[in-house]
Amino acid sequence: MADVNRGNRPLSPHLQIYRLQIPMISSILARITGNALLVGALVFIWWLFAAAAGPEYYAFANGLVTSWLGLLVLAGSLWALYFHGLAGIRHLIWDSGHGLDLATSERMGWVVILGSVAATLVTLVALAAG
Repeated sequence: MADVNRGNRPLSPHLQIYRLQIPMISSILARITGNALLVGALVFIWWLFAAAAGPEYYAFANGLVTSWLGLLVLAGSLWALYFHGLAGIRHLIWDSGHGLDLATSERMGWVVILGSVAATLVTLVALAAG
């Protein structure tokens, strides 16, 4: 039988000795933004149903969506859309066998993060101006 005396050693690399890396962070964020996009889509569908339900309910739903909290959620959903899209393009590049070395993977992670923030800011400024 195997030795069951494991002592005080960790069973796997632990957060105390393992450093988070940009490709790992961007991969985790891709999963989180995918779920956030689902929530944003549900809010949009609820808003559409409210529009079909009548003017009183639409006024209520539209008031929530256009409140400061609703606009913050919409801005977050916009960032999630850009991030998830750029992360998907990155995965397509990886699937083709390119960019798999550590330096390129890290650079691509930064491009996804900074590109999504820049695209979100440009879109928000364009929406505010128009």
